[in-house]
Amino acid sequence: MVKIMIPASTISVTTIFGAPCRALRRTLLRFGLCIACLLSGPALTAAAGEATPAAEENSASLIEGFKLGGYASAGIVVPRHAQTEIAVNEISLIVTWEGDSRWKFFSELELERPVVWREGDDFSKQESFLDLERLYLDYNVNEKLNLRAGRYLTPAGRWNLIHASPLVWTSSRPLVTSRLFPKSLNGVMVYGALPFRQEAFEYTLFAEALKDQDVERNEVPFRDTLGARFTLSGKIEWGLSLLEFSEDIPDRPRFRMVGLDFHSKHMGWEFSGEAFQRFYSDGKDGGKGAYLQSVAPLGHQWFAILRLENFQRPTEEASDRWLIGAAWRPAPNRILKMEYVGGDEQRDDSPKGFLASYAILF
Repeated sequence: MVKIMIPASTISVTTIFGAPCRALRRTLLRFGLCIACLLSGPALTAAAGEATPAAEENSASLIEGFKLGGYASAGIVVPRHAQTEIAVNEISLIVTWEGDSRWKFFSELELERPVVWREGDDFSKQESFLDLERLYLDYNVNEKLNLRAGRYLTPAGRWNLIHASPLVWTSSRPLVTSRLFPKSLNGVMVYGALPFRQEAFEYTLFAEALKDQDVERNEVPFRDTLGARFTLSGKIEWGLSLLEFSEDIPDRPRFRMVGLDFHSKHMGWEFSGEAFQRFYSDGKDGGKGAYLQSVAPLGHQWFAILRLENFQRPTEEASDRWLIGAAWRPAPNRILKMEYVGGDEQRDDSPKGFLASYAILF
């Protein structure tokens, strides 16, 4: 987690990437200079001589390469045994750059929970913080090989890579997609795609270079992560995830994890699922979980959703959840979601009860 806390009256910058603030300023300064040199190189080269139409064209092309977008969501949670909560869940700003070169830039800065109201309380900003979700550079070596460095979403399963509210069918996230492995990493990656018969074979190899220091409430701290993900895309998309990491807790246990996922669409129906199994370094059970989800078209852009899931971590009791809901998608970039979640024991990170939200991609 890379975040900037925003209390009600003051703004304080916490440690990012595990470095002290002074070191952080030096790192960001160097990074900014590198980005500036990288993106302005063609323009500076032209400016060294006389101004030419080519130089002006390069400068215009450089500016046109930037794109601004993002998404936002707001919702309500009515738990069975807790206070009702209404909140602006997130406002995400995405900046990308892609010019005529082999380089690409991607950044996502998210303001999480800027406004929260709970039954019996006033509106509050005490939970607000800025989260640097992603910040990386890509370099395209050829059609089959790409390099990435920076902060990126962990390639483990499918949900973690497309978790943005407008892109998923439910307001709640399956526990197994966020409590068994790190959701984001600061490191390097090699990825690409190869043709395989009539399908596409994609590969990703990644390793953490700098650990996170700050974690959210209920978030598990991880470190020293490395792994790979392979997908085979066709009528059914199959995925295999292999990871090794440590939990940053006393004794720092080391885990190996294997994950399988699939996704398929047919005549408006959609089926997906993920399953993960962890093992301690000595081979003992280190936690597991899975979910299955189906989406059925109802007409007029309405869809019915059903999900079953289970989850278990070491030293924690197993959790079973079921979800039944509906979603209305009037446009590809907008979705209204309503659902009821049931199951066994109540959890702070997975409340039982009614949830609804509205999300928009812009």
